[in-house]
Amino acid sequence: MVNNWSRINQNCLLCDERCGTHQRFCTACEAELPWLGKHCRVCALPMPAEGLVCGSCLKRPPGFDRVEAPWRFAFPVDSLIHRFKHQSNWPIGRILGEQLALHLQHAFSEGLARPALLLPVPLSRQRLRLRGFNQARMLADWLGKDLGIRRESELLLRSRDTPAQQQLDAAARRRNLRQAFALAPGHDLPAHVALIDDVLTTGATAEALARLLKAAGSARVDLYCLARTPRPGDN
Repeated sequence: MVNNWSRINQNCLLCDERCGTHQRFCTACEAELPWLGKHCRVCALPMPAEGLVCGSCLKRPPGFDRVEAPWRFAFPVDSLIHRFKHQSNWPIGRILGEQLALHLQHAFSEGLARPALLLPVPLSRQRLRLRGFNQARMLADWLGKDLGIRRESELLLRSRDTPAQQQLDAAARRRNLRQAFALAPGHDLPAHVALIDDVLTTGATAEALARLLKAAGSARVDLYCLARTPRPGDN
């Protein structure tokens, strides 16, 4: 069961109206959140029908096996993630992480295979110095405690700094990440691991890390994140 952390303010995170005892969004705001809904059953790309595999995954199957995310990367979730990631608003990050844990608990109860290890996506040294923390590591720590799954924050290494990914297309992101990651020596990987990140956009980072982990012995690599970016123009 997800551990309920101390809640001093029981007002809605978005509209500031009073909520139920263990709620962080009022009923109206929760209904308006950009829930992921129908999506590709591999990469979680929003799609018009459930249970399908998107064209990209059919044409070029990714190295990772499955993506789990509760939301699309759209308002107001995108602004909440921005406040956590770029404004060091850790309480908001904790709330988002708790919601992801609830989503995963439900998925496990519905038959999703449970990983033996959680691995946060590593941040480059330069961005870690500028930001002061790795949001993926914080999410992995919270998820590990809430779900009772072991996490290892020092196993995946960013072996070289790369230019920021935000303005690059999918192909450029893949080129940008070639040989960008490494595994720390002296670790035995379990058969099933899950990567942890805040947002999945093109999947280039998850792809590079999944292929590295599978080459090192893992048979299945999933990705758990807060939100999945839809195709440009999709709502």
